[in-house]
Amino acid sequence: MVKKNPVILVLVTALVLGALFFGILIAADRLSGRRGVRGLPVVGADKIALVKIEGVLLLSDPVVEEIRSYAEDSSIKAIVIRIDSPGGGVVPSQEIYNAVKNARKEGKKVIVSMGSVAASGGYYIAAAADKIVANPGTLTGSIGVKMEFANLEKLLEKIGVKGMVVKSGEYKDIGSPYREMTEQEHKLLQNVIDDVHSQFIKAVAEGRSIPEADVRGIADGRIFTGQQALGLKLVDQMGDLADSIQVAGALVGIKGKPTIVEKKKKNPFFEYLKEESAAWVGDVVQKAAGSAVKLQYLYH
Repeated sequence: MVKKNPVILVLVTALVLGALFFGILIAADRLSGRRGVRGLPVVGADKIALVKIEGVLLLSDPVVEEIRSYAEDSSIKAIVIRIDSPGGGVVPSQEIYNAVKNARKEGKKVIVSMGSVAASGGYYIAAAADKIVANPGTLTGSIGVKMEFANLEKLLEKIGVKGMVVKSGEYKDIGSPYREMTEQEHKLLQNVIDDVHSQFIKAVAEGRSIPEADVRGIADGRIFTGQQALGLKLVDQMGDLADSIQVAGALVGIKGKPTIVEKKKKNPFFEYLKEESAAWVGDVVQKAAGSAVKLQYLYH
């Protein structure tokens, strides 16, 4: 049965490889035994919190909770968010964006420090901050949204497999890999894309205090270097993480070197691998199962 059905074969293979890879990562993570906390709290000291957003945005909960906890901590005077991400899901990007806005409402200054890449959903989050600091060579921008589909109809015909769907409505299987998309379906999805794209444009226009028409003029998915983004007012100044911390300290009146508080992951390298492999396995499973319809603020 499995050998005769390539879809099931792909699913089983992806799940087995994914489980094996995760097992290796977890074992290696435990063997490393790496634990640590940077910036142990100093009683009475004014502190700056450092939040890192790295890799493809799959889930927002951990980052949102981290930002919220710092926003409610009276000893934290500012939050620096280090973004090194090409973006990801629309909803995770929007939820973290809202968390940044809420932190500012709580009276915290929020500075974004851009790493190698802070594009699409990564830039969406940055737009909510008080100030954005980028490196000259940072890749940013990519203001746009996309959906991806796989059409396996011709391939399945060649190997003698025909997909069949029983549905309750005309559009229930929209994006199915078993057939070509109709013109009406394409139009419907384009309307969805355009609406979410407008949400992105409005978020940037509001966060950066740039006329919406100006944002729309560059919101075609193109990327910019940090230096180019500065000229377009998408970022405020050039600098690295250390510069961003200094900017945050100056904004809240901290004199001298501030105390940095950071939630340390057990092993950042393995956490990153787990996130990236989870994204890969998820994409394979969704596409094989014919359910790959998802909105993305993602540059790659």
